[in-house]
Amino acid sequence: MLVPVLVGVSILCFLLIRVLPGDPILSIVPETATAEDIERTRARYGLDRPILTQYADYMLGVLQGDFGDSIQTNRSVAEQIAERLPRTLELIVLGFLLALVLAVVLGLYSATRAGKPGDHIARILALTGNSLPEFWLGLVFILVFFAALGWAPAPTGRIATGIDIRTITGFMTVDAILTGNGRAFVSAVYHLWLPVLTLGIVVLAPLMRSVRASALEVMRSDSYQCAQAHGLTPSRLLFGYLVRETMVRVPVLAALVLGNLIGGSVLVEFVFSWQGFGQWALRGLLLRDYPVIQAYVLVTASFYVVAFLVADVVQAALDPRIRIH
Repeated sequence: MLVPVLVGVSILCFLLIRVLPGDPILSIVPETATAEDIERTRARYGLDRPILTQYADYMLGVLQGDFGDSIQTNRSVAEQIAERLPRTLELIVLGFLLALVLAVVLGLYSATRAGKPGDHIARILALTGNSLPEFWLGLVFILVFFAALGWAPAPTGRIATGIDIRTITGFMTVDAILTGNGRAFVSAVYHLWLPVLTLGIVVLAPLMRSVRASALEVMRSDSYQCAQAHGLTPSRLLFGYLVRETMVRVPVLAALVLGNLIGGSVLVEFVFSWQGFGQWALRGLLLRDYPVIQAYVLVTASFYVVAFLVADVVQAALDPRIRIH
């Protein structure tokens, strides 16, 4: 289903952005441009051709790895994706892993202490974090940890000024390890921890609720109660029954959360001056940069469908009752 989903997304995106108000060509030509100059510029980007022809040419280019050129910068969109996407992936993957670990620990803790004060406190804290807008939470963290306590760096990017690092993968921490640049690695981690914490807290609640609900259902099941009645040790009950069966439901929701993080990281990137994929796409949307918007939607949709595919495979591996036909 990956291919038809992506084709459908590409068609909808291609058509919908062209009914948005505003002409991207008018934003790049000078005010003194004549009608002939405007039409010449429009022809340069292929916007004077029938829309079906434009779509066919665009998809042929995408199949060859060519997403066209940005109307605003005249740079290759594929090059900009390769430059900016790793910045966002490094941020959201670490934020997602932090949220997942905290959700499993807190969810199991709440389930095993259901109805007790520890359960209520953990649920209230997670729900509060999920209710706060990510940009507001990021600003509060900056005021507290940078301005007041001095524990975090200034929100000016991914690494301190004056530190050179050779780009290999685009992931700052990975490149620092591969090149043996300890100073760059420490600086990259120092700049990462606050935005990662912001993203992790924002998406923690739905994951934790899922883990808690699944754990409670497992604890009420006949198999778990039978194992408990036979006197199995707490560690055997926890890791042999509760954790394994609880994690069966987590992959699908985790895939949804990971996909949402790709689009939801835009405001966090703005707050921390991350210059990532989402920030680049939002700027393209504001300027009606068609190739940038189309590429962003396609890449994001691809991550969604691949994430759900991986989630299905992982779920099948965790639950022997599920069969892939």
